[in-house]
Amino acid sequence: MGKTSLRRTEGLRRALMYVPLVIYSVIVVYPMVWLLSASLKTSLELFESPWKLPAVPQWNNFGRVWSKVGIGQCFANSVFVTAVTMFFILLIGSMAAYALARFKFRGRDLIHNTFMSGMMFPVFLGIVPLFLLLRNLGMWNNYFGLIASYVAFSLSFTVFILTGFFRSLPHELSEAGMIDGCSHFTVFWRIMLPIAKPGLIAAGIFNFFGIWNEYPLALVIIADDKLRTLPLGIAALVMQQQYETDWGALFAGLVIVMLPTLLVYLFFQRQITEGLTAGAIKG
Repeated sequence: MGKTSLRRTEGLRRALMYVPLVIYSVIVVYPMVWLLSASLKTSLELFESPWKLPAVPQWNNFGRVWSKVGIGQCFANSVFVTAVTMFFILLIGSMAAYALARFKFRGRDLIHNTFMSGMMFPVFLGIVPLFLLLRNLGMWNNYFGLIASYVAFSLSFTVFILTGFFRSLPHELSEAGMIDGCSHFTVFWRIMLPIAKPGLIAAGIFNFFGIWNEYPLALVIIADDKLRTLPLGIAALVMQQQYETDWGALFAGLVIVMLPTLLVYLFFQRQITEGLTAGAIKG
């Protein structure tokens, strides 16, 4: 009886540990399920039975929103802007982080602290001077100015993650490469960068989330409707709902915005954890 009672107590304790996790999962998952359900309803169903599943799934909501307000074009624009921005963020950020982590030179701490201070600078404080600067340089209302702004605002976080990761790598690897006749650039590009892949993936995913859903900078920098990113397209669709009642299409657009970030997280959640913890474990 003693062992049976102990097993029951242990089982009850484990069950109680999972209760908060189950509750939290329901709180997180239910809004996404409701959003998907709402995207498959008519506008009348949304008001008459908002909590029920759609009687007949309205898949045409997605086709309609894809052409309405140019959401399809906005999606393609966001893919292009995000891909190019990610390339430059990881390229510049990894080189800066490697130099700050592996070399000692005058002013290194000042440069590192400058990068770190950028993480505390609110984007909204820089919108007005950024607008004036881009306009004077001829970089306003084009992707070059938008991508350059995204890279500048994202470098601090990227350098923060990758600096700690590069510091955790053993110095023997770079020394062995130098003995074999490699230059510093070759050591970085062929030895250190492949090893830093978990950190690069983690930094890339977090930057992807921020860039894909970014709205204030895109609103200020992009004025041409043909250059709109997906958040700007959804905002325009919301404004249209003041005069129309196509709520099913609006929720379908929100699903289109949410789906890429959700898929990226589901496929790369292990890499996110590994990238953020590798430096601490090795350090």
